[in-house]
Amino acid sequence: MTTPSALLPATRRALLHRIAVAQKDGRAPSLCAAVGRDGELVWTGSRTSVNGHGPDENVQYRIGSITKTFTAVLVLRLRDEGLLDLGDPLEKHLPGTGAGDVTVVELLAHTGGLAAETPGEWWERSSATLRPTLADVLGEQPFRHPVGRRHHYSNPGYTLLGSLVEAVRGVPWAEALRGEILEPLGLSRTGVEAQAPHAGGWAVHPYADVLMPEPSEDLGLMAPAGQLWSTTRDLITFAGFLATGDDRVLSAESVREMRTPAAPTLPGDSRASYGLGMQMVHGGGRTLAGHTGSLPGFVAGLWLSEEDGLTAVTLANCTSGVPAATVAAELLNIVAEAEPRIPEPWRPLPEVDPAVLELTGPWYWGTQVVALRMTADGSVDLGPAAGAGRRSRFRTNGDGTWTGLDGYYAGEVLQAARRQDGSVSHLDLGSFVFTREPYGADAPVPGGADPEGWRGLPQ
Repeated sequence: MTTPSALLPATRRALLHRIAVAQKDGRAPSLCAAVGRDGELVWTGSRTSVNGHGPDENVQYRIGSITKTFTAVLVLRLRDEGLLDLGDPLEKHLPGTGAGDVTVVELLAHTGGLAAETPGEWWERSSATLRPTLADVLGEQPFRHPVGRRHHYSNPGYTLLGSLVEAVRGVPWAEALRGEILEPLGLSRTGVEAQAPHAGGWAVHPYADVLMPEPSEDLGLMAPAGQLWSTTRDLITFAGFLATGDDRVLSAESVREMRTPAAPTLPGDSRASYGLGMQMVHGGGRTLAGHTGSLPGFVAGLWLSEEDGLTAVTLANCTSGVPAATVAAELLNIVAEAEPRIPEPWRPLPEVDPAVLELTGPWYWGTQVVALRMTADGSVDLGPAAGAGRRSRFRTNGDGTWTGLDGYYAGEVLQAARRQDGSVSHLDLGSFVFTREPYGADAPVPGGADPEGWRGLPQ
């Protein structure tokens, strides 16, 4: 196995130590892991119980529910092409399911109220012939919660999304996946079927160091929820795409939307949230986005940190024992802390719009001081001049107004109100008035300013 040497020796040893502990303590037949930086694979490592046969970054493992992120990308592509709207009810594009009132975005975010699993036998360990139709996948009572009220993870929900892709595209889900994601991104070792070399799935006895092979079933209609096989190399490439986008597949704006929370905070864990086919975890001053996965015989974890430019993947061929997602997160943190990202050099803007430059600097919302700043990408940032508070980035609309991209003011319109002589009177943002002086006498503050102005308090 060839291991890239882009990281410092101490960092590489720390990464190797972490996966060695994970494989030993988790009693995994094998474990393979990788770290990427700025879209490039910079480290791979593995541990195995078989002498001389350690897996490398090209050995396939089943990745379970990481498949859902691939399915979500296919759905976002349909939206971006104008073939559907995320607010559309499923019935509009896939009639007759019995769950047609659920919207596309509710399925993506697991807020459709659908059951977590299928009725009947454990679908991951039984033949797909037991579930030949969507009616078999959903059962007679597909709902467990009111639609749109809470996050409830649903494998049948992603089965519906896979069938939605097929209905709108007119081709099988696997064909759309190959042509629209795998081939453009060069993921040649990712697919719905295993291709040698690949790991076999094992169950490890909880109280004895003995093994039992797990069945490897084709998931049929459930494939969009968890079918894929992949490698650490391919998944690092995929994670890099999820961080930055690729216009051949999905834009940076759309993958950022996937990484934006779209569901209530997950029950029992205020640090976790769910976007559109992606999980987010928040802690230690860092936000990670990605997905976890498991199938009988396999566990997987994939995370990215956009701020750090880092990605990490952990795959193991055991049903339980290895906390793959936790290990992947810790690998990413090891690199982030030992070798923090070196920022790009500061450079002045190549050009500046005087009308925008005029708006920069301090403004007052009541008595709170905020600052408007120009950014290198042509947008503007409005937030507290110091300390914490509401902050948002705004993109220009080309007509002297800006639309919020994130934070409290996401989707809200910012504009400069001007006097008859052309000078700026104030900023208007969602009915809020930002003025150059706190409650200035001539400021158009709703309710007006006291005519006596600012004063002291007599002693």
